[in-house]
Amino acid sequence: MKTLTIIPSRLAASRLPGKPLLKIKGLSIISHVFRRAQEANIGEVVVATEDQEIVDDVIKNGGRAILTSKAHKTGTDRIFEALQKLDIKDVELIMNLQGDEPAIDIGDIIKLNNKMVETRSDMGTLACKIKNLKDLKNENIVKVITKKSIEEDQFCEAKTFLRTSTNSKNIYKHIGIYCYSIKTLGRFVKLQQSKDEIEKRLEQLRALDNNIMIKVALAKSSPIGVDTEEDYLAIKKIM
Repeated sequence: MKTLTIIPSRLAASRLPGKPLLKIKGLSIISHVFRRAQEANIGEVVVATEDQEIVDDVIKNGGRAILTSKAHKTGTDRIFEALQKLDIKDVELIMNLQGDEPAIDIGDIIKLNNKMVETRSDMGTLACKIKNLKDLKNENIVKVITKKSIEEDQFCEAKTFLRTSTNSKNIYKHIGIYCYSIKTLGRFVKLQQSKDEIEKRLEQLRALDNNIMIKVALAKSSPIGVDTEEDYLAIKKIM
């Protein structure tokens, strides 16, 4: 099965404006993410953005980027526009990689792609075990509850996603990476935003609210998403 990775990115982040172009070791965050995706070697990689500065930066650093509309409410809508504009033939899977996780594990990207190919699932994502109880209470950290506990090589069905803490069993820290079949992506973007999705600010709930099954695989590591100045300083230290 042929996979295309699309990384949605924009400068207008509310908590840390301009973050895709912040530098770590002389390279922008978005170009770090592009390189990780390329090193996973699962297919072509393209950044989809509404900002010419991001396009210029990615191209300058040897990547590929496409300009999309400023009107999109979600990253998935941006990905769908990019897919239509790119017109790349025979693609069966779309990998949606977050543009603010420059330290994402390359092996985890490969694992999710392999699981999607093996099981021919509609939609898949990753999660990891919660090691710090503070993460449970942190509303910036999205959690996923699965129907069964996820063992090393399993691909388990997601029950729900949430920001608040709960005592539920089979709760994991969600990692912002998705893989969809082309058919599922086309269906997803045509759906109205669900009440749950708007209230909880979690786009993936639109899928569950419309009976699109999301499967979850266990990731090796939990990358830091760069949402705040503190995150940026922390990841600069690590990288």
